[in-house]
Amino acid sequence: MNLHWIDWTIVILLLVFIVAGVVFTKSLMRSVADFLAAGRTAGRYLISISYGIAGLGAISIVGLFEMNYIAGFSLIWWGLSQAIVILLISVSGWVVYRFRQTRALTLPQFLELRYSRKFRIFAGIIAYVAGIVNFGIFPAVGARFFVYFCGLPHSFIFLGIDFSTQIIIMIILLLIALYFVFVGGHVAVLLTNFFQGVFVNIVFVIIIIFFLIQFDWSQITQALSSAPENASLINPYKSSNVEDYNFWYFFIGMIGLIYGKLSWQGTQAYHTSAKSAHEAKMGDVLGNWRLVPQNLFLLFIPVIAYTVMHHAGFIQFSSEVNSAVQGIDSQAVQNQLIVPLVLTKLFPVGLMGAFAAVMLAAFVSTHDTYLHSWGTIFIQDVIMPFRKKPFEPEKHIRVLRLSIIGVVIFIFLFSMFFKQSEYIFLFFAVTGAIFAGGSGAVIIGGLYWKKGTTAAAWSAMITGSTIAVGGIVVAGHDVGDGP
Repeated sequence: MNLHWIDWTIVILLLVFIVAGVVFTKSLMRSVADFLAAGRTAGRYLISISYGIAGLGAISIVGLFEMNYIAGFSLIWWGLSQAIVILLISVSGWVVYRFRQTRALTLPQFLELRYSRKFRIFAGIIAYVAGIVNFGIFPAVGARFFVYFCGLPHSFIFLGIDFSTQIIIMIILLLIALYFVFVGGHVAVLLTNFFQGVFVNIVFVIIIIFFLIQFDWSQITQALSSAPENASLINPYKSSNVEDYNFWYFFIGMIGLIYGKLSWQGTQAYHTSAKSAHEAKMGDVLGNWRLVPQNLFLLFIPVIAYTVMHHAGFIQFSSEVNSAVQGIDSQAVQNQLIVPLVLTKLFPVGLMGAFAAVMLAAFVSTHDTYLHSWGTIFIQDVIMPFRKKPFEPEKHIRVLRLSIIGVVIFIFLFSMFFKQSEYIFLFFAVTGAIFAGGSGAVIIGGLYWKKGTTAAAWSAMITGSTIAVGGIVVAGHDVGDGP
């Protein structure tokens, strides 16, 4: 067990605080609009912080650790180039402002208003299928982190039955996220994510200061300089041999920032919950400032881990980490666990608990957001367009909750049986492209070009989805190896 009782106390206190917040929001959720979009009452600060932590997630932290461990400081150079594009997009209100002006509760609802009901149903199905498949690995990655970071046994005996610790943790964490959505809908998600987002950024700053004091920059420089030729972790112009995460990865990502704005529907309720189009735009702008400590943390910590694993002064720590990951069959899982295991060797009592609490907050905030998004999209954009009359309010909320339960069951089973063999962010890119491949043209054309036609929208969506699915089939052995 890696956590001291002080560490466990920090984790429990955070959990108690956010559960209390959920209980408080119960009385605020009075209508279907409240459940779906917090009654369209959210201001810019609430949106910027809540949306940020919802988009981060425990799996994203692990994935960014994995990516930055490979690419190092050369990554930040191209990331800064992306920052210029992000700033221009945010300040201009690109897509966000015009979409909020439509007053649509979901993206497919806008697609019906702009194109046709049949196209709305088709787009809703594509978005839903792509989303829950993408979401499918979240519980496994998050639960696996807690098993290894906390030093928990991989299994335990209870009543004579051998239980997997990872599966039990998955169940517990999913039930917590499900409770949040059930009690207060998007009202609870927004408010609790806000407090979790504030806590996470504070801890990020504390950890950064701790490592700046503890580590000598000469050690970091020596370790990074030992990288192979043309796989530099310092010089961005000598990173052509960096595996997967090189110039072309970020160049494609930069185009995706423009083309795919609002395409990803995992956080779709944040796009509609602002009280005005201006507040939606300002929430997007303020989110850029919130990213400063987050991005610094997610870059600096993997660099520290790389130093520990490649500098002679930390040979004992690196040997222990290598010994721990060698027993894992999957290379993809080994890559995910290197940085977390290094942190268990470096964190003192207190910081271990604080970081475990950060990962708990990140896990819950992303899962309650995604459960809400995919559950509501299925009802609003796949089921309701077939109905001749809308649900009664109480029944509407009830079927939304049943749909959310269905998402929980699917991602739990997917995480149990899917064996990931690819980097997390590459898996995201492949599965996300099923919908985003065509939706970018449909959204931009629908909002900014009056001559965009329904036939063109069908063509764009079918073409984009077909190419993405074809890519998955061709490279299927790299995405997952099955159970």
